[in-house]
Amino acid sequence: MKTLPFTKMHGLGNNFMVLDGVRQPIQLNPEQLRLWGDWRLGVGFDQLLLVEPADHPDNDFKYRIFNCDGSEVEQCGNGARCFARYVYDHGLTEKRALRVETARGLIRPQLEADGMVTVDMGVPVFAPANLPFVADAESLTYPLALADGQTVQVSIVSMGNPHAVQRVDDVDTAPVSVQGPQIEQHPRFPQKVNAGFLQVVDRQHIRLRVYERAAGETLACGTGACAAVVAGIRQGWLDAAVTVQTRGGELRIRWEGPGQPVWMTGPTVTVFEGQLSLD
Repeated sequence: MKTLPFTKMHGLGNNFMVLDGVRQPIQLNPEQLRLWGDWRLGVGFDQLLLVEPADHPDNDFKYRIFNCDGSEVEQCGNGARCFARYVYDHGLTEKRALRVETARGLIRPQLEADGMVTVDMGVPVFAPANLPFVADAESLTYPLALADGQTVQVSIVSMGNPHAVQRVDDVDTAPVSVQGPQIEQHPRFPQKVNAGFLQVVDRQHIRLRVYERAAGETLACGTGACAAVVAGIRQGWLDAAVTVQTRGGELRIRWEGPGQPVWMTGPTVTVFEGQLSLD
């Protein structure tokens, strides 16, 4: 029987199946991904992370990210932390600071002495054409008319993947399940978007829920946390260092302003190791 080893991990409840494509080449197809991602019939995950050799000799690894519906995405903050823990724990590297290629550029995760992982998530992008987002000109916020007749104000931020962030009074009562899918599939976002719902507690603390593209609401979204903090700082609500409370736990986000990268620090957990039958 031909088998494929895998590792199940999570970052604040954001679930990942991780595969080692360094020691052996791995070819994936959407049918496999949908089966493995099914919580009833397969392993179950929000995203699958595929570790591969770097394309450039100056970098350590490349990794690809797939949703449970089989689609490939550009970036994942919680996944970046789990990736860094995985390659170190599985002996693929002895380095604690890495240079990793993604579909949207280089990230730099680092394993901290306390077990946390810090990731340089890159410089946020606001130009509508780069998300992409249909708009006549760049603005701090944009009105977004929803299918149910409501209009919400959103900030748009790309952290390697697109986010639309709106401020709400209370994330517990925010209409995430209703507005999330409408925003995700809004025609002004040709490649869909992650919908963030941000509650400001004080200048150093926020609460956040995110309805993710092709995954629905997850317990935590790392790039969503980065995008929400950036949006809040740009609008004068937040300081440069912010604790983000998600339903899965806390992330620490730091952004010093335009032209600077966003830094994210948070935990990772290895849940179990397993073998997939490929017969």
